[in-house]
Amino acid sequence: MKPGPKNSITDIAGLKVGNAQNDTLKSGTTVLVGDVPFTASVAVMGGAPGTRETDLLAPDKSVAQVDALVLSGGSAYGLDACSGVVDGLRAQGRGYKVADAIIPLVPGAILFDLINGGEKNWDTNPYRQLGRDAFEAASEQFEIGTAGAGTGALTGMFKGGLGTASLVLPNGATVAALVAANPIGSATTPSDTHFWAAPFEIDGEFGGKGPDPSSGLGRDLTSRKMTALYERANTTIAIVATDLALDKAQCLRFATAAHDGIGRAIVPAHCPADGDLVFAAATGAYPMDSPARDLLMAGHGAALCLSRAIARAVYAATPAKGDLLPCWSDHNA
Repeated sequence: MKPGPKNSITDIAGLKVGNAQNDTLKSGTTVLVGDVPFTASVAVMGGAPGTRETDLLAPDKSVAQVDALVLSGGSAYGLDACSGVVDGLRAQGRGYKVADAIIPLVPGAILFDLINGGEKNWDTNPYRQLGRDAFEAASEQFEIGTAGAGTGALTGMFKGGLGTASLVLPNGATVAALVAANPIGSATTPSDTHFWAAPFEIDGEFGGKGPDPSSGLGRDLTSRKMTALYERANTTIAIVATDLALDKAQCLRFATAAHDGIGRAIVPAHCPADGDLVFAAATGAYPMDSPARDLLMAGHGAALCLSRAIARAVYAATPAKGDLLPCWSDHNA
C-alpha cells in the first residue's frame, strides 16, 4: 500500500474538500462534497457526540446516498454549518428529489472549540455562512493544520488541526481519511516529540521522528489542555472514504474499523468527554472482486490513514494570536 498522489482524501476521484475559517473566532468548518451523491454511514464511539442527520445513515434507513458531509467547530452552533452547505447545494439544483422539491442531504458532526481563546460574542450564528463559504471553496486542493474545522482544535499537549492521508490498496482501490483532531487525549507521547502514530508514518509525512523508544508508555496522562480548559472541550471527528462499491452496511463496518486509527494515534481515546465519530463515504466507482477481503483491507487501510491524518493535523498546525497551547512545530523546531 502506498499513498495516493496527493496523500489526501481527494485522491478519490469525484470528492472535493472545502474549508472556511474565521481567525478571530478561532473556529471554522470543513465540507466533503461529491460530484454526485455517495453512499455513507457513521460510527460513533465517543461519549459526547454532536451530530445532525446521522440517523438516516443507518443501514435500515431508506435514503441510500447523501450529497455532502460536514465537520465543524462551534459545538451545537456549528451544526448550522450544514444549513449553509444545504443552501449551496440547493442553489445548484442538487439534492434528493421528491416531486418538485429538492432536499440536499448533509449529515454533519461538531467538535467543541468555544473556549479556546477566540472571540465568541456573536449576534448571529456565524456557522451557516462558514458552511456556505466552505462549500463554495470545495476543491481537490485544500489546506491542513490550522484550517477549516481544525482552526481552533487542541489536543492534550499541542494545538490540533485538520489532517488527511490516503493509501492505494493492493487491489487498486483507494482509501483515505479526513480528520479534525481536538481530543482530550494527546497525539504525542510524554516526550512531546514522538507521535503515537509514528509506526504508521510514510515518507516523513509528520516529521520522521520515529517511535518513542521509551517503555511503559501510556501511564502518564499529563495534559496542558486539561490545565487550560474545561475537561469537556474535546472531540475528534473524521471522514474515511473509498472508491469501492460499498453499500450502507459495509460503510458502517468500514467506519467502525477506521476507529482503530483514533485509538492508535491518540491516548487516551474514545473518552466520556470526547464525541469521537467517523463518517464513511463510498463513491462506488471501483467494483469489489472479493467483498469480504476487500472490505477487510479497506477498513485496515482506513485505520492506517486516520492515524496518519491525525498526526499530520498536529504536525501542520501553525501558531496564531491568543493560542492557549503551543504548536508541535514550535516545540520541535
